[in-house]
Amino acid sequence: MPIRKTILAVAAGLALMASQGSTYADDAAAAAVASDANGKYADKDGNPTYKIQPDGTVDWYTYSGYRRFNSECHVCHGADGAGSSFAPALANSLKSINYADFMGIVAGGRKNLSGGNEKVMPAFGDNKNVYCYMDDLYVYLRARAVGELPRGRPAKHEDKPDAAKQQESSCMGG
Repeated sequence: MPIRKTILAVAAGLALMASQGSTYADDAAAAAVASDANGKYADKDGNPTYKIQPDGTVDWYTYSGYRRFNSECHVCHGADGAGSSFAPALANSLKSINYADFMGIVAGGRKNLSGGNEKVMPAFGDNKNVYCYMDDLYVYLRARAVGELPRGRPAKHEDKPDAAKQQESSCMGG
């Protein structure tokens, strides 16, 4: 199965599972690192998360998410996910959108046509510059949403892990 179809299938399945639950609220405690797989961090529930060291150094995936966000998402969602007249502030939205919902929305798009405030987010399931880096985008925005990462480019970051290099090459077709 091509990687795009796999990502879309996983995102749809995760979104379905999440929709069967109740409300979701994220905070720094829920986002705490519980495991490390070669520089890719996860919380206690296995969701991707960020790691920020006391000196401000961020993990590679958070830094990569910042870069991807600013190349693909900021035009609508504003600098640092602060929102705009076109799209909501993801730095706020991710406080109540879990990983599964985030994946589903990014891959499949979203329409909000109520109250004369028509907003449509296109599906990015075909855009390798987005879907190959969805976890990176999520951890960056999660760190912004829970207040652990200030606005602007992270000053320091960990080196790119070999696993990130391999995943990127595989996904981008290199």
